[in-house]
Amino acid sequence: MCPTDSGLEGSHRTLQSETGPLYQSASGTSTPIPLPEVYTKLAQREPGLDAKQVSTGVVWATERAEEKGYRKEDPSWINFGQGAPESGPIPGCFDRPTSIPISEQSKEYGSTAGIKKLRHAVAELYNNHYREGKESQYTYENVCIVPGGRAGLIRIASILQDCYLSFFFPDYTAYSEMLSLFKNFSPIPVPLDETDKYHIHLDIIKAELHRGVTALLTSNPRNPTGQCLRGNHLQELQDMCRKSCLLIMDEFYSRYNYTMGCDGSGISAASNVIDVNEDHVLIIDGLTKAFRLPGWRVCWIVGPKSYIKALSTAGSYLDGGCNVPFQEAAVSFLEPNLVKREMAALQVHFKTKRDYCIDRLQKMGFVFKYIPDFTFYIWLDLSPLPARISTAMRFFQELLKEKTIVVPGFFFDLNPLARREVFDSPMFKFVRLSYGPEMGSLVKGMDAIERVINKHKKIEE
Repeated sequence: MCPTDSGLEGSHRTLQSETGPLYQSASGTSTPIPLPEVYTKLAQREPGLDAKQVSTGVVWATERAEEKGYRKEDPSWINFGQGAPESGPIPGCFDRPTSIPISEQSKEYGSTAGIKKLRHAVAELYNNHYREGKESQYTYENVCIVPGGRAGLIRIASILQDCYLSFFFPDYTAYSEMLSLFKNFSPIPVPLDETDKYHIHLDIIKAELHRGVTALLTSNPRNPTGQCLRGNHLQELQDMCRKSCLLIMDEFYSRYNYTMGCDGSGISAASNVIDVNEDHVLIIDGLTKAFRLPGWRVCWIVGPKSYIKALSTAGSYLDGGCNVPFQEAAVSFLEPNLVKREMAALQVHFKTKRDYCIDRLQKMGFVFKYIPDFTFYIWLDLSPLPARISTAMRFFQELLKEKTIVVPGFFFDLNPLARREVFDSPMFKFVRLSYGPEMGSLVKGMDAIERVINKHKKIEE
């Protein structure tokens, strides 16, 4: 017997299986599916503890896999849920260091804005790749180094004044927690639709600005759909927002760009900034995705000096700043010509993996209304599958039996104030599949998906 999406008891909505509830969502939580502890330990009182704090989608999926025996070092498991690229050697890419020097200076506390050498290197990279010939140029004072993308987002959230902040969905799952924790702004959701490739329409932006929105957050390129605002469309957005709205641009996937012949070029809002200290644009990126060093937790925010100063101050009471030895080691990675060669090799490699996965999935019967031109994610519509596995949870559970992990799509249906039921989400029939793992793992994972589909086709017959 397959799970059924049913059950409503008081303020709790339950997903049932033949063995009882698979999960239970208490009203007031900010993520669709809380961890089991949220409801199994309700009788226990933990003084001062908010028991409703829950995991993001990727972590939740991994935790459910761990309950089934998943271990990262176990090669029999395939993790299509991972939000990170493979970290091993890629033809044409520079060798990742196996050790780093530790200077005497790096043993001391570092600036919460980051070390000056790395801030300068980041500024020069953006000037070289996105601002050549422009009068206004970034300097180290336009860069704040942060210990990871989430830390950067938290710093940004902490410096916002009372305002409306618009965000789009589907988008990065961790936004939901950030948008619900801070009370100095009101999050305004803006849904995007699969029927027009999750396009951000400028008339929607105009309407948001008219209602008084003064901050806008989005990943660009978009996680999980692989779409991107670029060219004239991106420029028009920035023109509309320039005077009255802060643009917060999460550009971690900006160099996973397969639209320009894999020549190493990226996409960035930095190209359309007129004055680096007057245009209200904050850009978040780092070593995590493009440089395939997620464990280093070295990232940056680029923007006007006034914002960078405030972000540095926020770091003094939020996270204390980024690891200094790793900052020092990162400086040499950012030489502009080296980065261009590195990204060209990266793009060729990941485009090959994307094309392999799309081809395999199409042969299994999946339909793609568009091919993702950015990121390393596939936003997979389960509608063509047999009914028993055509919802995110059912597909997720069946794949766990094959030691394969994906992320249910409703985690990307950002719901920071928990005002919608997960069962009503238009993303309940989607999963996010990452082709971040190395090619051998992709082959094994695709084989697992094919086994699940064939098994349930036979059951339906």
